[in-house]
Amino acid sequence: MRFILHYLGHYKKLILINICSVFGFALVELGIPTIVANMIDVGVMNQDPGYIYQMGLLIVVISVVGVGGTILLGYCSAKISTSITRDIRNDVFDKIQTFSHTEFNRFGISSLITRTNNDAFQIQLFVNVILRTALLTPVMLGLSVFLTIRTSLELSAILAGTFPIIILGVVLVAWMSHPISQKQQKSLDGLNRISRENLTGIRVIRAFNNDAYEETRFNETNDAYTDHSKKIFKLMSLTQPVFFCLMNIAMMLIFWVASTKIDAGTLQIGKLVAFMDYLFHAMLSMMLFCSVFIMYPRAEVSAGRIKEILDTDPLIKNPEEGIHVQRNMQELAFNHVSFVYPDGEEKVLDDISFTAKKGDMIAFIGSTGSGKSTLINLIPRFYDVSCGSITIDGIDIRNFDLSVLRDKIGFIPQKANLFTGTIADNIRFGNRNASDEEMKHSADVAQAAEFINNKPLKYDDLITESGTNVSGGQKQRLSIARAIVHHPQIYIFDDSFSALDFKTDAILRNRLKAETGDAIVLIVAQRVSSIMDASQIIVLNEGRMVGKGTHQELLKACPIYYEIAASQLTKEELGNA
Repeated sequence: MRFILHYLGHYKKLILINICSVFGFALVELGIPTIVANMIDVGVMNQDPGYIYQMGLLIVVISVVGVGGTILLGYCSAKISTSITRDIRNDVFDKIQTFSHTEFNRFGISSLITRTNNDAFQIQLFVNVILRTALLTPVMLGLSVFLTIRTSLELSAILAGTFPIIILGVVLVAWMSHPISQKQQKSLDGLNRISRENLTGIRVIRAFNNDAYEETRFNETNDAYTDHSKKIFKLMSLTQPVFFCLMNIAMMLIFWVASTKIDAGTLQIGKLVAFMDYLFHAMLSMMLFCSVFIMYPRAEVSAGRIKEILDTDPLIKNPEEGIHVQRNMQELAFNHVSFVYPDGEEKVLDDISFTAKKGDMIAFIGSTGSGKSTLINLIPRFYDVSCGSITIDGIDIRNFDLSVLRDKIGFIPQKANLFTGTIADNIRFGNRNASDEEMKHSADVAQAAEFINNKPLKYDDLITESGTNVSGGQKQRLSIARAIVHHPQIYIFDDSFSALDFKTDAILRNRLKAETGDAIVLIVAQRVSSIMDASQIIVLNEGRMVGKGTHQELLKACPIYYEIAASQLTKEELGNA
């Protein structure tokens, strides 16, 4: 509840208006029965048409005021609840932006999406109910009980007997619904995860003819979510019939007791009419107020899931007084770097040391799982080293402000990620202020200009979600163009040429040499032919550096590198090397 109150505190003025409209609405709703009672007991019984018309006019005026209060109450409630949900989603999104890969793996992408959307929506519903009901019903309940006691203490005793039963039922429903709500939201996480995997992997699923299996997997999770939802809805649906049953029983008892009092002349008919109206408002207020507690467990689960994100302390932290000085970088160095994943036990990288100077091209090669991608992911601090240090011009990268550090880097992953929008938007993602000339130049260097110019709208042609309307090679070239237009001081290519044919690969690398001459270039590669002219080649095996040198030096001194080269090059090429 503190979590919700924290956000409510941002809208004190609207809440004050909301409270004023609540009191106004309650006074109107309970004032009309009193006026009707007087019309019956004074106007009708005394046959005074003037008094009846006067009271009728007053009812009209009060009703208009009541309608205005209802509209104002609805507006304020909707405004506050939707604004709070917006703030929560903004805070969650901002927090997620600080997460490292470790936190993403811990929560899961699907769960983060569910918490941002569905859990925030559950809080919106709850807050709206609080503002419309939780503030209104205590006022209505208190005034109704006061007026019933004032009208007839004996009849009020019947009303008082129903309240404990309603409260007991609500507590029981709330207690039973809490664990079901937790399971329901977890099932929704699973539902979103399977949906996401199915949609992104639809080609693989169809290629292996596994549509039926995926349907079964989805149906099982969907059925589990449906079962949990049914249980909650069944519990909530019990409250209304029980309420009306209790109210009808109370009304029967009241009519029975009231008939004897009217017959004895100790209760007027108008008072009975007003009492019944007070009774209805009192019990309805009690039911509505209790519905808040029925909704509370689900909102509490959602708030807890969101709060878990907001309270998470990211492993990768931006230093409070990080270095903000922008200057031309001269040297990048790994100093006895070792790395263990936060949830792992064995070292993925062990005692890696090398130095890359401005203008150098450093290539990393090795078998699958040797730690190549892990190594380069340490440079932009996707993960932090476990031992040793990575320095830029002698300064540990952990001392740099994250935005300054990452601004020095142009990262091109093996799996190119494109965003929905135009080709120009995707290239300018690397530099929002890039001119048309810069954008087109970067596309030309990346060998993307030809296929872009063949598009109907050229650079204004749309890229669909996940870039499904371009090939793998085109994605990689657009990703490379995006990095070039950024003008970084460190280029990191994580096997970013794997989808390119040999001819395009060769032309692209030649163009890159001129473009990246004043930068450090780090390349993770599988093709020996593409790194033969690297300033330095580092051979990794099971997380260890087993070779370092030029292509020719490694052929003579590193058996593992020779095996890799021999599997790709001809004997003549090996001999010439």
